[in-house]
Amino acid sequence: MAGSTSVEPFAELLAERYMTEHRASPPINVQGGGSSAGIQAALSGSAEIGMSSRWLKEEERGLETILIAWDAIAIIVHPSNPLSDLALNQIREIFTGRIENWASLGGGDRPITVMTREEGSGTRGAFEELVMGGERITPAALRQDSNGAVRVMVAGDPGAIGYISLAIVDERVKPLSIEGVFPSQEMVSGEAYGLVRPFLFLAGKEPQGLVKEFIDYVLSPSGQEILESEGLVRAE
Repeated sequence: MAGSTSVEPFAELLAERYMTEHRASPPINVQGGGSSAGIQAALSGSAEIGMSSRWLKEEERGLETILIAWDAIAIIVHPSNPLSDLALNQIREIFTGRIENWASLGGGDRPITVMTREEGSGTRGAFEELVMGGERITPAALRQDSNGAVRVMVAGDPGAIGYISLAIVDERVKPLSIEGVFPSQEMVSGEAYGLVRPFLFLAGKEPQGLVKEFIDYVLSPSGQEILESEGLVRAE
């Protein structure tokens, strides 16, 4: 398996649980690389399962696409930031670079440090689609190669803002409500929170053998319970 660094830790956990329950199973190897890399790995056959945290583009079609869960994108700031809610257009203005100081939004007089993901990241692709509305993220944004790296950077900078998978939000950072709606599993499953993206498994052909057995396990009630317990929303 290869692809999305957002899906990667959940795939690793599922693979570990599957191999524990199926002792005769050969090893399941999970690698990152980003959603675009995962899509290409599935298309080329270099991985039996690709992983993506965004929907496929038109030129990437032709793969078997399996939705394994829903994830939300949380907008995060440093815990000391006095703000708790932003409008979607305010987030866009920050990430284009047009708003450069928290004082413009009613916060403290502190420059805003914008954190983003690298090109090819499914998280970045979903953020651009859901938030940016065709506008470009400021070139001054600091690029990170994983959700975990964004979390670490925001946790260490009182002026920072970034976006990560809701499932890995912890006490080191502060998630913001968007127009009054707080990011949570309940708000995602109830379709109240808007920044939602898919977690996908991809295969170059109809899954068979071990690949099918593993996918069936992930989609089973026990597999979905594992994902839900880790902060994701069930695929059904």
